[in-house]
Amino acid sequence: MKFSICNEIFKDWELDKTMRFVKETGYDALEIAPFTLANYVTEIPAETRSRIRRSAERNGLEISAVHWVLVQAEGMHLTHSDAAVRDKTARYFCDLVDFCADLGGSAIVVGSPKQRNLLPGVSFDRAWEFAKEVFRPSIARAEERGVIVCFEPLAPSETDFINTAEEAVRFTDAFESPHFQIILDVKAMCSMGKPVPEIIRSAAGKFAYFHANDENLKGPGFGQVDFRPIAQALRDTGYDGYVSVEVFDFTEGPETIARQSLEYLKASFA
Repeated sequence: MKFSICNEIFKDWELDKTMRFVKETGYDALEIAPFTLANYVTEIPAETRSRIRRSAERNGLEISAVHWVLVQAEGMHLTHSDAAVRDKTARYFCDLVDFCADLGGSAIVVGSPKQRNLLPGVSFDRAWEFAKEVFRPSIARAEERGVIVCFEPLAPSETDFINTAEEAVRFTDAFESPHFQIILDVKAMCSMGKPVPEIIRSAAGKFAYFHANDENLKGPGFGQVDFRPIAQALRDTGYDGYVSVEVFDFTEGPETIARQSLEYLKASFA
C-alpha cells in the first residue's frame, strides 16, 4: 500500500521542508491543500506549479492529490439556484483539474460540505441535478488530463447533501466515467451506520482514494478505530491506491502526527 499525508498539517512550514520531512519519515506522497498556497488556484502561476512538481521529484515523492479545494475560494457552490454561481464553480473545478495535473497529481478530493449544502428553496433532487451540471465540464477536463475527481460522502453533521457511500456512488455512476469516482474517509464512514470494513467492501471498484483518520478527528492510531480490519477490507477489494493521512486536530504537532500515524498504518497493513 502507498501512504500519503496532507500538507496542511505542516501549516507553518515551507513546502520544500515539508517534502523533505515527509520523505524522510517514510511516506510515498504528499497531498496538497491549495489554500496553503493561495486563495484560488488561478493565483498560482505556472512557474510555482513547476517548482512544486520539481521539488516533489527531487525528494522522491509523488503528489497524490489535492483536497480542501474550495477553502478560501469564495463565491463557489455546487447546488446553488443561481446559474451564474454554478457556472463559476464549474469553471473553477476545471481550473482545479489543471492545477492538479500541472503538479503531477492524480486525484482531486471534493468534500466542500459548506459549498454543497442545500439552500432555501432547493430540494435534494434539484440540488442533485445542479451538482451534476457543475461537475460535467471538469469530468471532461479530467479525462483529457489524466486526473480522477473523487467525490466525498460526508457526515450529516457536516452537510445535508450526500452522506453515504451508496449515495455518492449513485451520483458518480451517473457520469459513466472512470475519471469520476468517490473517496472513502474513515472519519466520515464512522457516521454511516455500518461497520467501516463493510462500507469499503460494498464500494469495491467505485473509490479511487482513501483518507486515514479517526472518528476523534486525529490521525490513525490516535483514537479507538481499529485499522487492521480496514486494511484487510482494502486488500479484499483490490485497492492499490493511496492511503492518505488527513487530520483535523493538530494538537500533537506535525512531526508526531506524521511519524506515529505512519507507524500505526504500516503495522495495520503488515
